[in-house]
Amino acid sequence: MRSAAVLVLEDGSRFEGHSFGAAGQRLGEVVFATGMTGYQETLTDPSYAGQIVVMTAPHIGNTGMNDDDAESRQIWVEGFAVRDLSPRPSNFRSTRSLEDDLTHDGVVGISGVDTRAITLVLREAGVMRGGVFSGEALDASPEDQLETVRATPGMEGQSLSDRVSVEATRVVAAIGEALGVLAVIDLGIKESTVHELAARGFEVHILPARSSWVEVCALSPVALFYSNGPGDPAASEAQVEVLQEALRAKLPFFGICFGNQLLGRALGFGTYKLKYGHRGINQPVLDKSSGRVEITSQNHGFAVSAPLDGVLESPAGFGRVEVSHYSLNDDVVEGLRALDIPAFSVQYHPEAAAGPRDANHLFDRFRDMVVASVSPTGGVA
Repeated sequence: MRSAAVLVLEDGSRFEGHSFGAAGQRLGEVVFATGMTGYQETLTDPSYAGQIVVMTAPHIGNTGMNDDDAESRQIWVEGFAVRDLSPRPSNFRSTRSLEDDLTHDGVVGISGVDTRAITLVLREAGVMRGGVFSGEALDASPEDQLETVRATPGMEGQSLSDRVSVEATRVVAAIGEALGVLAVIDLGIKESTVHELAARGFEVHILPARSSWVEVCALSPVALFYSNGPGDPAASEAQVEVLQEALRAKLPFFGICFGNQLLGRALGFGTYKLKYGHRGINQPVLDKSSGRVEITSQNHGFAVSAPLDGVLESPAGFGRVEVSHYSLNDDVVEGLRALDIPAFSVQYHPEAAAGPRDANHLFDRFRDMVVASVSPTGGVA
């Protein structure tokens, strides 16, 4: 028999279930993820820092956990809510259970709740602050639990990149013929992204989130890359300023997810918070240049504010820009392309572990852009 647990939302909704993983109290923004597979990749994606993740797929934990599929050094979610927790994993690659890893990383889980009912609440009202309470934290009254939840900061205004970033530069060697040094600002990068970049011939230098333009230039990089990550892009002005220096220098740039939002802000566009965001591995996106629809992996709660049609003038003075991709679900901007400087970005995850792989070609596009920009002396033309 498992002990009790409860998920409390800031609107007063309460969902009672069973405790698993660590016991205690965890607070954060409650969001839902629609992927039917890849829960290990979701849990270890640094973009989920500060959030309690509700899985809409009913059966979670079936395939256990392993050492190969982790996207970072730890689980980052604050809490984890599932409907039916598998009593034991059944997969030849599994080395331990989901609960083992949650307990090890101090993540409070709740099972036995109607996760689709929770999702309906979040879709109607929007994502909201919440808390998972188990163990001694259940001794608090419902009123006190709700007060604790409502005292939790919202995601707006939070800069969380420093929390998930590397503390010192990490270097990953290029695979195959080396193209040059790629400066990567680690805002919450996933290991699959690092692998895809190295596989294109980049010597990947993963820098702390607070790295300066001087530190970037010291590497003599052939390009700059901004990763995915958590938090509010409006609270990342330091990273925006570094990116603007790179754009002025016409250093080739590629950004994904959070990096897309920061490119938008660097170009002079605004960003805003979505009602409930895009989180899952089944998000349809239209590539305007090809007319191709790609099913993409996404995890974001903020988006760039820009017109979908026509060629735009960068409000920050970087020439012509166009929205290159947009969501077929709700017309959210899903990609930006600068027309006068070598820079582009997408709002989704082209590395897409655990799938789909529709957008993996974007890493090739980035490599081609860099090759076209590199001079014979190794600098940027």
